[in-house]
Amino acid sequence: MMNHPLVKWIDHRLPIITLMNKELNEYPTPRNLNYWWNFGSLAGIILVIMILTGIVLAMQYTPHKDYAFDSVERIMRDVNFGWMLRYIHANGASFFFIVVYIHIFRGLYYGSYKAPRELLWMIGVVILIVMMATAFMGYVLPWGQMSFWGATVITNLFSAVPVFGEAIVTWLWGGFSVDNATLNRFFALHYLLPFVLVAIVVLHLWALHRFGSNNPLGIDAKGPQDKIPFNPYYTIKDAFGLGVCLIFFAWFVFFAPNYLGHPDNYIPANPLSTPAHIVPEWYFLPFYAILRSIDNKLLGVVAMFASIFVLFILPWLDRSPVRSGKFRPIFKLFFWVLVLDCIVLGICGAKPAEGKWLYISRIGTFWYFLHFFVIIPLLGILERPRPLPASISEPVLKAPAE
Repeated sequence: MMNHPLVKWIDHRLPIITLMNKELNEYPTPRNLNYWWNFGSLAGIILVIMILTGIVLAMQYTPHKDYAFDSVERIMRDVNFGWMLRYIHANGASFFFIVVYIHIFRGLYYGSYKAPRELLWMIGVVILIVMMATAFMGYVLPWGQMSFWGATVITNLFSAVPVFGEAIVTWLWGGFSVDNATLNRFFALHYLLPFVLVAIVVLHLWALHRFGSNNPLGIDAKGPQDKIPFNPYYTIKDAFGLGVCLIFFAWFVFFAPNYLGHPDNYIPANPLSTPAHIVPEWYFLPFYAILRSIDNKLLGVVAMFASIFVLFILPWLDRSPVRSGKFRPIFKLFFWVLVLDCIVLGICGAKPAEGKWLYISRIGTFWYFLHFFVIIPLLGILERPRPLPASISEPVLKAPAE
Protein backbone atom coordinates (compact mmCIF):
# COMPACT_ATOMS: atom_id res chain seq x y z
CA MET A 1 0.00 0.00 0.00
CA MET A 2 2.80 2.42 0.90
CA ASN A 3 4.30 1.97 -2.57
CA HIS A 4 1.16 3.03 -4.41
CA PRO A 5 1.85 6.27 -6.36
CA LEU A 6 -1.28 8.01 -5.03
CA VAL A 7 -0.45 7.08 -1.43
CA LYS A 8 3.12 8.34 -1.89
CA TRP A 9 1.85 11.60 -3.41
CA ILE A 10 -0.53 12.24 -0.50
CA ASP A 11 1.94 11.12 2.16
CA HIS A 12 4.66 13.38 0.79
CA ARG A 13 2.41 16.41 1.27
CA LEU A 14 0.49 15.22 4.36
CA PRO A 15 2.47 12.44 6.11
CA ILE A 16 -0.55 10.94 7.84
CA ILE A 17 0.14 7.45 6.44
CA THR A 18 3.68 7.55 7.81
CA LEU A 19 2.37 8.73 11.18
CA MET A 20 -0.25 5.96 11.37
CA ASN A 21 2.30 3.34 10.33
CA LYS A 22 4.68 4.53 13.04
CA GLU A 23 2.14 4.87 15.85
CA LEU A 24 -0.28 2.01 15.08
CA ASN A 25 1.80 -0.57 13.22
CA GLU A 26 5.50 -0.37 14.06
CA TYR A 27 4.93 1.17 17.51
CA PRO A 28 7.25 -0.79 19.88
CA THR A 29 5.34 -2.23 22.83
CA PRO A 30 6.49 -4.21 25.90
CA ARG A 31 6.35 -7.88 25.00
CA ASN A 32 4.72 -9.01 28.26
CA LEU A 33 1.40 -7.11 28.19
CA ASN A 34 -1.48 -9.30 29.39
CA TYR A 35 -5.22 -9.10 28.70
CA TRP A 36 -5.72 -6.39 31.35
CA TRP A 37 -4.17 -4.05 28.79
CA ASN A 38 -7.04 -4.75 26.37
CA PHE A 39 -9.39 -2.43 28.21
CA GLY A 40 -7.84 0.78 26.92
CA SER A 41 -8.58 -0.10 23.30
CA LEU A 42 -12.00 -1.49 24.30
CA ALA A 43 -12.87 1.88 25.84
CA GLY A 44 -11.95 3.63 22.59
CA ILE A 45 -14.08 1.27 20.50
CA ILE A 46 -17.10 1.64 22.80
CA LEU A 47 -16.70 5.44 22.64
CA VAL A 48 -16.97 5.25 18.84
CA ILE A 49 -20.09 3.04 19.14
CA MET A 50 -21.64 5.53 21.56
CA ILE A 51 -20.97 8.49 19.27
CA LEU A 52 -22.36 6.77 16.16
CA THR A 53 -25.54 5.55 17.86
CA GLY A 54 -25.94 8.90 19.63
CA ILE A 55 -25.83 10.84 16.37
CA VAL A 56 -28.57 8.66 14.85
CA LEU A 57 -30.71 8.85 18.01
CA ALA A 58 -30.36 12.65 18.11
CA MET A 59 -31.97 12.80 14.66
CA GLN A 60 -35.17 11.35 16.12
CA TYR A 61 -35.15 12.82 19.64
CA THR A 62 -37.18 15.92 20.61
CA PRO A 63 -35.56 17.92 23.46
CA HIS A 64 -38.75 19.37 24.90
CA LYS A 65 -40.29 18.50 28.26
CA ASP A 66 -43.70 17.82 26.67
CA TYR A 67 -42.37 15.56 23.91
CA ALA A 68 -39.07 14.04 25.12
CA PHE A 69 -40.59 10.96 26.76
CA ASP A 70 -42.90 10.32 23.79
CA SER A 71 -40.07 10.81 21.30
CA VAL A 72 -38.06 8.10 23.07
CA GLU A 73 -41.07 5.79 22.89
CA ARG A 74 -41.43 6.63 19.19
CA ILE A 75 -37.78 5.70 18.66
CA MET A 76 -38.46 2.38 20.37
CA ARG A 77 -41.65 1.57 18.43
CA ASP A 78 -41.69 3.36 15.06
CA VAL A 79 -38.10 4.07 13.95
CA ASN A 80 -36.48 1.25 11.98
CA PHE A 81 -34.23 -0.61 14.45
CA GLY A 82 -34.73 2.28 16.86
CA TRP A 83 -35.17 -0.12 19.76
CA MET A 84 -31.78 -1.67 19.00
CA LEU A 85 -30.03 1.69 18.64
CA ARG A 86 -31.43 2.87 21.95
CA TYR A 87 -30.53 -0.33 23.77
CA ILE A 88 -27.01 -0.28 22.29
CA HIS A 89 -26.59 3.33 23.43
CA ALA A 90 -28.07 2.80 26.90
CA ASN A 91 -26.16 -0.40 27.64
CA GLY A 92 -23.09 0.99 25.90
CA ALA A 93 -22.87 3.63 28.65
CA SER A 94 -22.77 0.89 31.28
CA PHE A 95 -20.16 -1.10 29.38
CA PHE A 96 -18.12 2.06 28.84
CA PHE A 97 -17.93 2.54 32.62
CA ILE A 98 -17.24 -1.16 33.26
CA VAL A 99 -14.30 -1.08 30.85
CA VAL A 100 -12.95 2.25 32.15
CA TYR A 101 -13.24 1.21 35.80
CA ILE A 102 -11.31 -1.99 35.07
CA HIS A 103 -8.76 0.10 33.14
CA ILE A 104 -8.35 2.40 36.18
CA PHE A 105 -8.00 -0.44 38.69
CA ARG A 106 -5.45 -2.09 36.41
CA GLY A 107 -3.49 1.17 36.47
CA LEU A 108 -3.76 1.29 40.26
CA TYR A 109 -2.48 -2.28 40.67
CA TYR A 110 0.42 -2.03 38.24
CA GLY A 111 1.44 1.51 39.20
CA SER A 112 0.74 3.09 35.82
CA TYR A 113 0.36 6.47 37.55
CA LYS A 114 4.02 6.61 38.60
CA ALA A 115 6.78 8.65 36.94
CA PRO A 116 7.17 9.38 34.11
CA ARG A 117 3.47 8.75 33.35
CA GLU A 118 1.89 11.16 35.87
CA LEU A 119 0.40 13.40 33.19
CA LEU A 120 -0.91 10.38 31.27
CA TRP A 121 -2.72 9.28 34.45
CA MET A 122 -4.10 12.76 35.15
CA ILE A 123 -5.48 13.07 31.62
CA GLY A 124 -7.16 9.69 32.22
CA VAL A 125 -8.85 11.09 35.34
CA VAL A 126 -10.08 14.06 33.26
CA ILE A 127 -11.56 11.53 30.81
CA LEU A 128 -13.40 9.87 33.72
CA ILE A 129 -14.84 13.20 34.88
CA VAL A 130 -16.02 14.15 31.38
CA MET A 131 -17.54 10.68 31.02
CA MET A 132 -19.47 11.16 34.24
CA ALA A 133 -20.79 14.55 33.16
CA THR A 134 -21.81 13.17 29.76
CA ALA A 135 -23.52 10.12 31.28
CA PHE A 136 -25.40 12.19 33.86
CA MET A 137 -26.77 14.54 31.21
CA GLY A 138 -27.68 11.62 28.96
CA TYR A 139 -29.62 9.97 31.79
CA VAL A 140 -31.83 13.05 32.02
CA LEU A 141 -32.86 12.97 28.34
CA PRO A 142 -35.54 10.19 28.47
CA TRP A 143 -37.42 12.49 30.87
CA GLY A 144 -38.74 9.67 32.99
CA GLN A 145 -39.32 9.84 36.73
CA MET A 146 -35.78 8.85 37.68
CA SER A 147 -34.33 11.17 35.02
CA PHE A 148 -36.23 14.16 36.35
CA TRP A 149 -35.69 13.55 40.05
CA GLY A 150 -32.09 12.43 39.58
CA ALA A 151 -31.39 15.72 37.80
CA THR A 152 -33.17 17.63 40.56
CA VAL A 153 -31.23 15.97 43.38
CA ILE A 154 -27.78 16.04 41.76
CA THR A 155 -27.95 19.62 40.50
CA ASN A 156 -29.25 20.73 43.91
CA LEU A 157 -25.97 19.56 45.42
CA PHE A 158 -24.29 22.69 44.09
CA SER A 159 -26.51 24.79 46.36
CA ALA A 160 -24.19 23.67 49.16
CA VAL A 161 -21.40 25.85 47.72
CA PRO A 162 -21.07 28.93 49.94
CA VAL A 163 -22.15 32.30 48.48
CA PHE A 164 -22.43 31.17 44.85
CA GLY A 165 -24.35 27.91 45.32
CA GLU A 166 -27.86 29.12 44.50
CA ALA A 167 -26.60 31.06 41.46
CA ILE A 168 -24.83 27.94 40.14
CA VAL A 169 -28.01 25.85 40.50
CA THR A 170 -30.11 28.51 38.75
CA TRP A 171 -27.57 28.64 35.93
CA LEU A 172 -27.57 24.84 35.57
CA TRP A 173 -31.37 24.74 35.48
CA GLY A 174 -31.76 27.74 33.19
CA GLY A 175 -34.48 28.91 35.57
CA PHE A 176 -35.82 28.17 39.02
CA SER A 177 -36.57 24.46 38.61
CA VAL A 178 -35.63 21.51 36.42
CA ASP A 179 -37.67 22.34 33.34
CA ASN A 180 -37.55 22.69 29.58
CA ALA A 181 -34.47 24.94 29.62
CA THR A 182 -32.63 22.31 31.70
CA LEU A 183 -33.52 19.56 29.25
CA ASN A 184 -32.38 21.64 26.25
CA ARG A 185 -28.99 22.55 27.66
CA PHE A 186 -28.39 19.00 28.90
CA PHE A 187 -29.20 17.68 25.42
CA ALA A 188 -26.81 20.17 23.80
CA LEU A 189 -24.01 19.33 26.22
CA HIS A 190 -24.64 15.59 26.01
CA TYR A 191 -24.24 15.83 22.23
CA LEU A 192 -21.10 18.01 22.45
CA LEU A 193 -19.12 16.40 25.27
CA PRO A 194 -18.37 13.08 23.48
CA PHE A 195 -16.44 15.03 20.84
CA VAL A 196 -14.57 16.84 23.62
CA LEU A 197 -13.90 13.38 25.02
CA VAL A 198 -12.38 12.29 21.70
CA ALA A 199 -10.00 15.27 21.81
CA ILE A 200 -8.93 14.37 25.38
CA VAL A 201 -8.46 10.72 24.35
CA VAL A 202 -6.11 11.89 21.58
CA LEU A 203 -4.08 13.76 24.23
CA HIS A 204 -4.15 10.60 26.37
CA LEU A 205 -2.74 8.53 23.50
CA TRP A 206 -0.15 11.22 22.75
CA ALA A 207 1.03 11.12 26.35
CA LEU A 208 1.00 7.29 26.27
CA HIS A 209 3.22 7.14 23.19
CA ARG A 210 5.70 9.57 24.75
CA PHE A 211 7.06 6.96 27.20
CA GLY A 212 5.21 3.85 26.02
CA SER A 213 2.93 1.51 27.92
CA ASN A 214 3.63 0.34 31.43
CA ASN A 215 3.75 -3.45 31.81
CA PRO A 216 2.91 -6.10 34.44
CA LEU A 217 6.47 -6.06 35.80
CA GLY A 218 6.44 -2.28 36.12
CA ILE A 219 10.01 -1.93 34.78
CA ASP A 220 11.22 -0.04 31.73
CA ALA A 221 12.14 -1.88 28.55
CA LYS A 222 15.94 -2.26 28.33
CA GLY A 223 16.24 -2.77 24.60
CA PRO A 224 14.77 -4.32 21.45
CA GLN A 225 14.64 -7.74 23.13
CA ASP A 226 11.98 -6.37 25.50
CA LYS A 227 9.67 -4.98 22.80
CA ILE A 228 7.56 -6.19 19.90
CA PRO A 229 5.63 -4.26 17.22
CA PHE A 230 2.07 -3.37 18.16
CA ASN A 231 0.81 -4.96 14.95
CA PRO A 232 0.11 -7.86 14.52
CA TYR A 233 0.76 -9.05 18.08
CA TYR A 234 -1.49 -6.73 20.06
CA THR A 235 -4.00 -5.99 17.31
CA ILE A 236 -4.84 -9.71 17.33
CA LYS A 237 -4.97 -9.75 21.13
CA ASP A 238 -7.22 -6.67 21.15
CA ALA A 239 -9.46 -8.22 18.48
CA PHE A 240 -9.94 -11.32 20.63
CA GLY A 241 -10.75 -9.19 23.68
CA LEU A 242 -13.20 -7.15 21.61
CA GLY A 243 -14.95 -10.33 20.47
CA VAL A 244 -15.41 -11.52 24.06
CA CYS A 245 -16.65 -8.08 25.15
CA LEU A 246 -19.16 -7.88 22.28
CA ILE A 247 -20.60 -11.28 23.20
CA PHE A 248 -21.49 -10.00 26.69
CA PHE A 249 -22.61 -6.67 25.25
CA ALA A 250 -24.91 -8.37 22.74
CA TRP A 251 -26.41 -10.55 25.46
CA PHE A 252 -27.46 -7.48 27.43
CA VAL A 253 -28.74 -5.63 24.34
CA PHE A 254 -30.89 -8.51 23.07
CA PHE A 255 -31.80 -10.48 26.21
CA ALA A 256 -31.59 -8.13 29.21
CA PRO A 257 -31.67 -4.58 27.82
CA ASN A 258 -33.22 -3.01 30.93
CA TYR A 259 -31.32 -5.00 33.54
CA LEU A 260 -28.84 -2.19 34.27
CA GLY A 261 -31.49 0.55 34.21
CA HIS A 262 -34.25 1.62 36.59
CA PRO A 263 -37.93 0.73 35.97
CA ASP A 264 -39.14 4.14 37.18
CA ASN A 265 -37.62 5.70 34.10
CA TYR A 266 -40.44 4.15 32.06
CA ILE A 267 -42.85 6.44 33.93
CA PRO A 268 -43.16 9.97 32.47
CA ALA A 269 -41.57 12.69 34.60
CA ASN A 270 -43.95 14.13 37.18
CA PRO A 271 -42.73 17.07 39.30
CA LEU A 272 -45.63 16.47 41.74
CA SER A 273 -44.79 12.82 42.49
CA THR A 274 -41.46 12.05 44.15
CA PRO A 275 -40.21 8.44 43.83
CA ALA A 276 -39.85 6.52 47.08
CA HIS A 277 -36.11 6.08 46.55
CA ILE A 278 -34.09 8.24 44.13
CA VAL A 279 -30.96 6.51 42.85
CA PRO A 280 -28.56 7.36 40.03
CA GLU A 281 -27.25 4.87 37.48
CA TRP A 282 -25.20 2.03 38.96
CA TYR A 283 -21.84 3.49 37.91
CA PHE A 284 -22.41 6.51 40.18
CA LEU A 285 -23.51 4.50 43.23
CA PRO A 286 -20.16 4.38 45.13
CA PHE A 287 -19.85 8.17 44.92
CA TYR A 288 -23.52 8.56 45.84
CA ALA A 289 -22.92 6.43 48.95
CA ILE A 290 -19.98 8.66 49.93
CA LEU A 291 -22.18 11.74 49.45
CA ARG A 292 -24.97 10.40 51.68
CA SER A 293 -22.68 8.98 54.37
CA ILE A 294 -22.01 12.48 55.73
CA ASP A 295 -24.85 14.36 57.42
CA ASN A 296 -23.55 17.81 56.47
CA LYS A 297 -24.55 18.64 52.87
CA LEU A 298 -21.47 20.71 52.04
CA LEU A 299 -19.06 18.17 53.55
CA GLY A 300 -20.85 15.36 51.70
CA VAL A 301 -20.44 17.17 48.39
CA VAL A 302 -16.78 17.89 49.16
CA ALA A 303 -16.18 14.23 50.05
CA MET A 304 -17.89 13.02 46.86
CA PHE A 305 -15.75 15.23 44.63
CA ALA A 306 -12.63 14.54 46.71
CA SER A 307 -13.11 10.80 46.12
CA ILE A 308 -12.47 11.47 42.42
CA PHE A 309 -9.94 14.28 42.66
CA VAL A 310 -7.71 12.27 45.02
CA LEU A 311 -6.74 10.30 41.92
CA PHE A 312 -5.06 13.43 40.53
CA ILE A 313 -2.53 13.53 43.37
CA LEU A 314 -2.06 9.76 43.67
CA PRO A 315 1.32 9.81 41.85
CA TRP A 316 2.67 11.98 44.68
CA LEU A 317 0.97 10.06 47.49
CA ASP A 318 2.60 6.76 46.52
CA ARG A 319 6.35 7.20 47.02
CA SER A 320 7.32 3.56 46.57
CA PRO A 321 10.14 3.11 44.01
CA VAL A 322 8.43 -0.05 42.72
CA ARG A 323 5.50 0.32 40.32
CA SER A 324 3.89 -3.09 40.03
CA GLY A 325 1.78 -4.67 42.75
CA LYS A 326 3.29 -8.03 41.73
CA PHE A 327 6.35 -7.16 43.81
CA ARG A 328 4.51 -5.40 46.68
CA PRO A 329 2.81 -8.10 48.81
CA ILE A 330 1.30 -5.73 51.40
CA PHE A 331 0.17 -3.24 48.75
CA LYS A 332 -1.48 -6.10 46.87
CA LEU A 333 -3.54 -7.03 49.94
CA PHE A 334 -4.73 -3.46 50.50
CA PHE A 335 -5.51 -3.08 46.79
CA TRP A 336 -8.02 -5.94 46.90
CA VAL A 337 -9.51 -4.52 50.11
CA LEU A 338 -10.02 -1.23 48.19
CA VAL A 339 -11.76 -3.09 45.35
CA LEU A 340 -14.07 -4.78 47.87
CA ASP A 341 -14.67 -1.43 49.57
CA CYS A 342 -15.77 0.17 46.27
CA ILE A 343 -18.16 -2.73 45.60
CA VAL A 344 -19.65 -2.39 49.10
CA LEU A 345 -20.07 1.36 48.60
CA GLY A 346 -21.86 0.64 45.32
CA ILE A 347 -24.29 -1.69 47.09
CA CYS A 348 -24.86 0.89 49.84
CA GLY A 349 -25.52 3.60 47.25
CA ALA A 350 -28.45 1.58 45.92
CA LYS A 351 -29.99 1.22 49.40
CA PRO A 352 -31.87 3.81 51.50
CA ALA A 353 -29.51 6.01 53.56
CA GLU A 354 -30.71 4.63 56.89
CA GLY A 355 -30.06 1.85 59.37
CA LYS A 356 -27.17 -0.52 58.75
CA TRP A 357 -26.61 0.73 55.20
CA LEU A 358 -25.80 4.22 56.44
CA TYR A 359 -23.26 2.86 58.95
CA ILE A 360 -21.67 0.60 56.33
CA SER A 361 -21.45 3.58 53.95
CA ARG A 362 -19.64 5.59 56.61
CA ILE A 363 -17.17 2.78 57.27
CA GLY A 364 -16.62 2.35 53.52
CA THR A 365 -16.10 6.09 53.03
CA PHE A 366 -13.64 6.23 55.94
CA TRP A 367 -11.67 3.31 54.53
CA TYR A 368 -11.64 4.78 51.00
CA PHE A 369 -9.93 7.99 52.13
CA LEU A 370 -7.77 6.13 54.65
CA HIS A 371 -6.44 3.99 51.79
CA PHE A 372 -5.30 6.93 49.67
CA PHE A 373 -4.21 9.44 52.31
CA VAL A 374 -2.71 7.16 54.96
CA ILE A 375 -2.10 3.58 53.82
CA ILE A 376 -0.59 4.36 50.41
CA PRO A 377 1.93 6.94 51.75
CA LEU A 378 2.89 4.66 54.66
CA LEU A 379 3.41 1.66 52.39
CA GLY A 380 5.70 3.76 50.21
CA ILE A 381 7.92 4.27 53.27
CA LEU A 382 7.59 1.04 55.24
CA GLU A 383 6.97 -1.74 52.70
CA ARG A 384 9.90 -3.86 51.50
CA PRO A 385 9.11 -4.98 47.93
CA ARG A 386 10.41 -8.18 46.41
CA PRO A 387 13.44 -7.84 44.08
CA LEU A 388 12.70 -6.80 40.49
CA PRO A 389 13.92 -8.74 37.43
CA ALA A 390 16.75 -7.16 35.43
CA SER A 391 14.63 -6.88 32.29
CA ILE A 392 11.22 -7.73 30.84
CA SER A 393 12.72 -10.69 28.99
CA GLU A 394 14.50 -12.20 31.99
CA PRO A 395 11.53 -14.05 33.56
CA VAL A 396 10.81 -15.65 30.17
CA LEU A 397 14.33 -16.39 28.96
CA LYS A 398 16.12 -17.40 32.14
CA ALA A 399 16.88 -21.08 32.58
CA PRO A 400 14.54 -23.06 34.87
CA ALA A 401 15.82 -23.70 38.40
CA GLU A 402 17.46 -27.05 38.95
